Amino acid sequence: MKYFNNQHPYNSLDEYLKSRFNTKVFKVALNGDFTCPNRDGTKGKSGCIFCSDEGSGDFAGNRSEDIKTQFNTIKDIMHLKWKDGKYIVYFQANTNTYGDLEKLKSLYEEAINLDDNIVILSIATRCDSISNEVLDYLGELNKSIPVWVELGLQTIHPKSMKFLNLGYTVSDFTDAVKRLRSKNIEVIAHIINGLPFEDELMMLQTANFLNTLDIQGVKIHSLFILKNTILGNYYLSKPFKILSQEEYVAITSKQIALLNDKIIIHRVSGDAPENDLIEPIWSRKKLVVMNEIDKYLKLNNLYQGKNKGLL
Repeated sequence: MKYFNNQHPYNSLDEYLKSRFNTKVFKVALNGDFTCPNRDGTKGKSGCIFCSDEGSGDFAGNRSEDIKTQFNTIKDIMHLKWKDGKYIVYFQANTNTYGDLEKLKSLYEEAINLDDNIVILSIATRCDSISNEVLDYLGELNKSIPVWVELGLQTIHPKSMKFLNLGYTVSDFTDAVKRLRSKNIEVIAHIINGLPFEDELMMLQTANFLNTLDIQGVKIHSLFILKNTILGNYYLSKPFKILSQEEYVAITSKQIALLNDKIIIHRVSGDAPENDLIEPIWSRKKLVVMNEIDKYLKLNNLYQGKNKGLL
């Protein structure tokens, strides 16, 4: 089923959720105070080079507060924009399946029982950090509330994966997707545009690869170069080409046209902490970028799925 409308020529998350739950649904991002195997020495100690001290959870709750306090604080902020709606509780920062199973059970079950209007549990994690016992538990939990697992693919190109110090491979990612889908858990893949060494064709190849996987959603955003990160320090000493807004809009639009129209597009542009952002400066105007993508798609008679199989 397509969730296209006059505004977006693609299956946007907002339209999909409205269709599924008959109301506005928004995420409440929580911080479970997790770490990461790429930071604690299991895989590495420096982490992915683009990752901030907050473990890519800069807009999640305060880790020093309990889950209930985080939920109520962020929910109230979101309601300043939307009066009514249901909620997705989203464990965002660091690797949210990397820990003792009893801790995971306690956090997840506390979170989903905080409010009767919580309709989805979303968990961001690494493809190499889902143990069999955690997978079995998530499969059982998925029978009582929809469980989404978000996995960072970022790119399919080995040189880029090594540069980013991801610590996993494409085969690790595909294996994780298969394991999660065996439990009927919905999977959302993250990809990054604008990586050093990558041209437009390489970025389109990454998006095209997603069509070979049984994924239900995708998040697309530009590479964010932040202060106090390995990538930020690298860029300041060895600057590389940054995609212009126009280039990003064109590439992302072409990726959308390649994608299977059954995939829900959760985002086409991301957010970065404004005070820490080095580049790309244009990404601060997220709504402008989203609107330009809509314009590009319509001007070039493109829509999700139009060019599937043509790369």
